[in-house]
Amino acid sequence: MKKKRVFLLICAAAVIGLTLTACQKKGASGQARGASAGNVTLKLGIWDKNQEGGITQVLKDFTARTGIKVEVEITPWEQYWTLLEAAATGGALPDVFWMHSNQVIRYESSGLLMDLTDRIKNSGIADMSNFPPDLVGLYSLNGKNYGIPKDLDTIALFYNKKIFDEMGVAYPTDQWSWDDFADAAKRLTNADHYGYAAAIFGQEGYFNFIFQNNGWVISEDRKKSGFDDPKTIDAVQFFVDFVKNGHSPGLNVTAENTPAALLEAGKIAMGTFGSWMLSEFRSNEYVVANCDIQILPKGRDGTQATVYNGLGWVAAANTEYPEEAWKLLEFFSSREAQEKLSATGIAISAFLGTSDAWYKTSDLFNLKAYADEIPYGHFYPFSKNAVVWHNMTDEKLRDAWNGTKSVPDVCRDIAQTMNRMLAAEQ
Repeated sequence: MKKKRVFLLICAAAVIGLTLTACQKKGASGQARGASAGNVTLKLGIWDKNQEGGITQVLKDFTARTGIKVEVEITPWEQYWTLLEAAATGGALPDVFWMHSNQVIRYESSGLLMDLTDRIKNSGIADMSNFPPDLVGLYSLNGKNYGIPKDLDTIALFYNKKIFDEMGVAYPTDQWSWDDFADAAKRLTNADHYGYAAAIFGQEGYFNFIFQNNGWVISEDRKKSGFDDPKTIDAVQFFVDFVKNGHSPGLNVTAENTPAALLEAGKIAMGTFGSWMLSEFRSNEYVVANCDIQILPKGRDGTQATVYNGLGWVAAANTEYPEEAWKLLEFFSSREAQEKLSATGIAISAFLGTSDAWYKTSDLFNLKAYADEIPYGHFYPFSKNAVVWHNMTDEKLRDAWNGTKSVPDVCRDIAQTMNRMLAAEQ
């Protein structure tokens, strides 16, 4: 799941709930229309080019069975939501497209997504009991279904065996604690490389440590921030200390070089990365030759935790081809399609019991570490306007990373600001 660091679209996106309307596409007759399957080409919007090949391969089965053609349109994550909003405002959304937890409530509540409830109920293929309840709930609102879960992801620890060997440090194990992690980062740091890259990115970074410390980010009812909880503050402090102690590059480095780029260049010994990064890493010769994967370390009291999230397939409410779009969504909901997508190695299938197909796609790394973490995963923190407070959080955390403000002060400021933002969502 290619989810790179957020997002330069705050001003435009913040008003989506007020400005977007589900504009009706018109056919030649002036009415929404369908067409015979052989004459239909659906537009499928995604943001990850690494997944294009696998998706295109699986779509051949769909076209062969239905006669419905599908054209994949790729817009990089950094521009995806801005262009999607423009398309929504102009009534020109792709027929089917990817949806993310940061945005789904806003698109659902704006009437932009096709209501799939009755179609799922009457389908002999689409069965929401085949997917994790959190993901089904994510793509539902007020008792209605608006999306088909696509995949799920977890976060694991990549480590550079070459650097570990050169520095005489034992490889990470599945019993590592925070102390083991911090000690290794210290011992692996020298003039040529850092022990770890503690970049400001919640999903691949500090969110995981918050949950390992039994802290929290947002309440279950999405009305209150957890950033002022002492356990949350303690976890953020642990994360920031990698930078403070010189065992992680600071913002002057990570602002220009992603942790992934630093791993690929041999400039960090460890990094925490999402399972969606497999496509990139297995095509990088340096990472393949020198790196492997382990589960994340345990928290102070032995708590294991990771963040997990999942994309969804959705259809535009105003698509010209609602029946054909539904056929594609129904196809994506099937065990067969989910396993085939998983077997391409692009993402862990959201279909329960099919994760083996993903981690068996490559013996280059210990991919099973990602699947092993699923049972203790915490769902990615989100709300209606999550993109707004995620960006606010990352911006305010810069002061903690730079050492210009204390972690407790920054976290309490985040909590106050976030609470105001959440109140405005209600």
